[in-house]
Amino acid sequence: MPLEPLLGVGDPPVFQVIRPGGRSAVLLTADHAGQAIPRRLGGLNLSARVLDTHVAWDLGVAGLGRRLSARLDAYLILHNYSRLVIDVNRPLEAPDSIVSRSEHTAVAANAALSPAERQQRAAELFHPYHQRLAADLDGRAKRAQPSVLVALHSFTPVFAGAARPWHVGVLHGRDGRLAGQMRQALGREKHLKVGINEPYAVSDDSDYTLVVHGERRRIPHVELEIRQDLLATSAGQREWAERLACALEAALAEGLPPLHGAQGSVR
Repeated sequence: MPLEPLLGVGDPPVFQVIRPGGRSAVLLTADHAGQAIPRRLGGLNLSARVLDTHVAWDLGVAGLGRRLSARLDAYLILHNYSRLVIDVNRPLEAPDSIVSRSEHTAVAANAALSPAERQQRAAELFHPYHQRLAADLDGRAKRAQPSVLVALHSFTPVFAGAARPWHVGVLHGRDGRLAGQMRQALGREKHLKVGINEPYAVSDDSDYTLVVHGERRRIPHVELEIRQDLLATSAGQREWAERLACALEAALAEGLPPLHGAQGSVR
């Protein structure tokens, strides 16, 4: 028997695009900006308290993204649904594409999903987001508008009992050109603790947006992880939007060195 549609009346759209005609070369993504759960899933039987934590979304990233988009006149796409429904920054075959446990939180509603239910979440929440992002990147290429992909995320100050000292992480995979320049630009503020590939590292197994839309297109790209306590207020979001805007402007003004290697070396 076919499944009933996952999204219905009263559910928000899958994503939102801000400044689709932005003049900046920078193109911003916020994969974990939202915490919505389709009404049909009954909140995954989780409390509002849990759904307000990093388990469900990247706190502060939506506000940061909107402010950075306005500051740069840059395209921004925000996903509106919680990563607990499906994580749009994971390959669909990844074990944590749909989690049944996130750190100390059990998500029992995800524990016994059928293949059809998993495919439905991908069809309704994963693919439309990435198809829109790909289409917009294609459109920019056809218009000869440069694209620099900047993926925005936030991270918790403490994970598994261990403190994370960095204020911001600058992440990259095979192509570290823009990441290196962002590290240099942000490092001019001596009080900032800037990590390279901290608190995470980018890989084909654990990441999707940067790999598929950045590496495979061979366009400049970087992932920026800001510690979430620094984005807890509007003032903090404004401060970091201005800081990141200045760093991006400085990095791009310097220009990027050539990307060496054959076309097939970036998969």
